[in-house]
Amino acid sequence: MPSEAQARITINKLLEAAGWSFTPDANGQVSVICEQRVTKKVYSPHEDLGADFDKVPGGFVDYVLLNTDDKPVAVVEAKKESIDPLTAKEQARSYAESLGVAHIFLSNGLVHYYWNLRQGNPVRVSRFLPLAELGKAAKWKPDAAHLAAAVVDENYIAVSQDPKWLGYSPEERVLAMVNQKIRLLRDYQVAAAQALQQAAVSKGWRFLFEMATGTGKTLLSAAITKLFLRTNNATRVLFLVDRLELETQAWKHFNAYLGPDGIKTVIYKKQRDDWKSADVVVTTIQSLATRNRFLTDFAPTDFQLLISDEAHRTISGNHRAIFEYFVGAKLGLTATPRDYLKGVNEQELGQEDPRALEKRILLDTYHTFGCGDGKPTFRFSLLDAVRHAPAYLVNPVALDARTEITTAMLSKEGFAVKQAPDEDGNESELVFTKRDYEKKFFSDETNLSFVRCFLDNAWRDPITDEVGKTILFAVSRRHATKLVKLLNEEATLRWPEVYGAGSSFAVQVTSDIPGAQQMTIDFANNNLNGKSRWKRDDFRDYNTSRARVCVTVGMMTTGYDCEDVLNVALARPIFSPTDFIQIKGRGTRLFAFKHEDGAVKIEKPKAGFALFDFFANCEYFEKEFNYDKKLNLPKTGEGEGEGGGGGTGEDDFTNTNPDPMKNVVQSPIGQDGMRVDREMYRERFAAQAKAAAESHAVLRQALESEDWTGVEEFVKKTLLDKPDDFWNLDKLRELYRTDREPTLREIIQVIFGISPGIATREQLAAEEFERFLATENVDSTKVRELRQIFMALLLDNRVREDIEAGQFGKIMSVDMGVYQGLKQLGKTGLQQLMAYVGKHVRLSDFKKAA
Repeated sequence: MPSEAQARITINKLLEAAGWSFTPDANGQVSVICEQRVTKKVYSPHEDLGADFDKVPGGFVDYVLLNTDDKPVAVVEAKKESIDPLTAKEQARSYAESLGVAHIFLSNGLVHYYWNLRQGNPVRVSRFLPLAELGKAAKWKPDAAHLAAAVVDENYIAVSQDPKWLGYSPEERVLAMVNQKIRLLRDYQVAAAQALQQAAVSKGWRFLFEMATGTGKTLLSAAITKLFLRTNNATRVLFLVDRLELETQAWKHFNAYLGPDGIKTVIYKKQRDDWKSADVVVTTIQSLATRNRFLTDFAPTDFQLLISDEAHRTISGNHRAIFEYFVGAKLGLTATPRDYLKGVNEQELGQEDPRALEKRILLDTYHTFGCGDGKPTFRFSLLDAVRHAPAYLVNPVALDARTEITTAMLSKEGFAVKQAPDEDGNESELVFTKRDYEKKFFSDETNLSFVRCFLDNAWRDPITDEVGKTILFAVSRRHATKLVKLLNEEATLRWPEVYGAGSSFAVQVTSDIPGAQQMTIDFANNNLNGKSRWKRDDFRDYNTSRARVCVTVGMMTTGYDCEDVLNVALARPIFSPTDFIQIKGRGTRLFAFKHEDGAVKIEKPKAGFALFDFFANCEYFEKEFNYDKKLNLPKTGEGEGEGGGGGTGEDDFTNTNPDPMKNVVQSPIGQDGMRVDREMYRERFAAQAKAAAESHAVLRQALESEDWTGVEEFVKKTLLDKPDDFWNLDKLRELYRTDREPTLREIIQVIFGISPGIATREQLAAEEFERFLATENVDSTKVRELRQIFMALLLDNRVREDIEAGQFGKIMSVDMGVYQGLKQLGKTGLQQLMAYVGKHVRLSDFKKAA
C-alpha cells in the first residue's frame, strides 16, 4: 500500500507545478516549509518514524505555504492514498487557525480538496492553486448580511441603464423606456431577488429559480449579478448557457442592462486572451468542456458567482464537473418544475424512458443547488404569470390534429402495413408507431395534411389578417426540408399575388443551413426575407417579416425571444417533458401589435397563441389539458396498399446527372507513405482551410462562435472530396492520427489552434477520468484502483468484454494487476464505473488506429 511519503512525492511535484518553491530563489526565499511545528509538543528529529509520516506524534503541519513576505498563507495536510483526505479536515482546521490562515489543501496525492475557511466547505480541485490565485480567493469574503441589506426594487436595473432615471418625470420615463429601452423589474423579479437575499443568510450560497419561459430570467440574472458585484460578494461572474444563440443573446442583454453602469461583459471564446478584464464572462458549457479547458484555462477562484441558464441542461451528466470546479456562489435557472413529473414512478419505467431520465436529471438539479427538499429558492410558474394581474404571459389554445395514419400510429396497436406474400404465400406486416415517423415511416401525404390543416386554422395577424408568425418543429433536417417545400407550394397556390415567386413564405432554420443563427435574429426583428407584402397598400410599412414560418428541429427550442409568434406547430412526437415545456414557451410572451399610418393608430394585444399538436403531445404529457380544440384533418391520399403512400420507397433516388471524378487512389510508398509527403499534404490542407476561413464569412462566423457542427458541415461541403486536391477524411485521419483516428472536429480544432494537438488514447482517457472524478461521488481511498479499471475499460477491449461478461477468472490469468484492482474496488465501485462509462463515454473515440 503506498505510504504517505510516497503520496508526498506526488504532492511535491504538484506544488512545484503550481509555482511553490522548495529551494531558495535568488533572494534566498522559499515558499514551502515542510513539517512546521504549530504546538509546543516536543518532536525529536532522531525519532524513527519510518516512511509513513502519519506516525508524527502531533503538532506538525505537513506543508506551510508562504506569501512573498514569508508569512503563512495556506496549509497542506497530506495523507496516504488509502486514506480519504477529508478525514484530515478538523486536524487541518486546527493547524490553519493556529497559524492564522484561511486556505487549506487536503490531499492523498490522487484526490485534492481546497477549503477556504471563510467560504464554507472543502471543494474538490484538480490541482493546487498558485499564490496569485490564493490572493484572489482571500479577497472574496462573502457577506450574506451585506447582500441582504441591499435594496432591490423595480428601478434596480433602470438606474444602471440611466443614472438620471430616478429624477425623470412620468412623461420623461415613458420616453426613456421607448428610446433607451429602459427595463423595470417586475414585482415577481423583485421578490425573487429578495428571496435569494434571505436564502443567503439562512441557507448558504446555492440558489435555484424555477421560472416559466418568458418571465425574464436573463433580466433577473443581470440584477443578481449587479447585486453580487456591488455588495463585493463577487468580483467576476460566470454565466453558463448550453447553446450558441443563447450565448450571444445573453451577452447582448447583459451589456444593455449593465454596460452603462461600468459592468463589462464578454463572450469567453471571442476574448480568450483578455477575459480577465471583464466583470461578467458568458460562455457555452461546451466551450469549457473541450479538452477540459476549464481545468487548464481557469482557476477555481476565478468566479465568485456562477449562473447556470437552463440548469438541468448545463450541469447534466459530466458537465457538472465544470460547475463544481469553481468555488463561488451558484445560481441555477430552470423553466421545468420538479413536480411536473410528480406522477412518474421510475420503478415502473424502463431506464431509457424519457420521463425516468428527466426525473433523475431534475432531482439532481435540485440537489445540486441546495434544494434537496424540492423547494426552489423562488418559483413563478406559467399559471402564476397567466393569472397575474396584469398578466405577464399568455396560454395557448391547443389544436389536437390527427390524420387516419397518425391516429393509428398513436394507438397501442400502431399502424400496420401489409407486405406482399413471399414465395410460400406467407403474409407479413410492418407495424409503425409515432417514434417511427420520418425515421422508418415516410408519408408525403401525411405531411401535406399537416400543412393544409395548419394553413386552414393558423392564427392570423390581428392587424393585417395574414398568417401569424409561426415556429414549426420537425422530426429531422430532412423532414424540415420536406415541410418547407410543401408550405411554400401551398402558399403559392393560395396567395399567388404575394407568394407566387421567391419561395419566401417558409424558411428552414436548422444547424446545417448557412447563416441559420442570423435567420433566427432576422425573424425576431421582422426582416427575414424582407418585410411583408401582404395588403401593403392598406398597411404601408407595417413592421412584420415576409417569411411567416420558420421550420426547425432544435435550434429555436430554448431561450429564443420572438414575442409576436402566434402559432407553434409540433409536427413531431416529443418525449422529453423539458423540451415540451420549452417549445410551448416559444409562444407565451406578451406582445402588442401596432400600426400607425398618419392619424390612424391601431393597437391590438396578443390574446394567446395556437399550439398545433399533430402527435398528441399534450395528451401524452398532460392528461387533463383544459384548453383543447379538436380538429379533423382531411383524409390522407390513397397510396399503394394501406400505407397511404408511406414506406421508404419514396426516398429512393436515381441519379441522371453527370458524375465527375470524385477520388483517385494513390499507390502508397510503404505503409504510411513518406513523411515529407504527409507533412506537405497536411500543411496544404491546413493552409486551404485557413484561407477558406478568411474568404468565407459563414465559416469565419462559425469558428468564432465555436459552432463546430456548422464548421464540419462547411468543410465537408466545400473542401472534402473535390476533384482538385482530393482531400478526404480517411486521408486526413492518417495524417493527423496518433494511436487513434481523430474526428474531423479534432483535426479542425488543431488547424485553427483551438487544441494543441490530437489527443492520444491515453490522454483522452485521462481527461475522461478527470471528468468522472469531478462529477461522481467516489471513494477517495480507491482512486488509484478506479483509475486503473477506468483506463482499462476505455483502452482494452479484451478486459472490458471480460468484465461485462463477468469473466474475472479469465482476467486473473491474463492481467493480475487489473484483477487485483477489481478486487480492491469491489462490486459497488465497479458498478459505478460501468454505469458512468455506459452513459457518458463514447467508446468509439478510443478505437485503435488501424
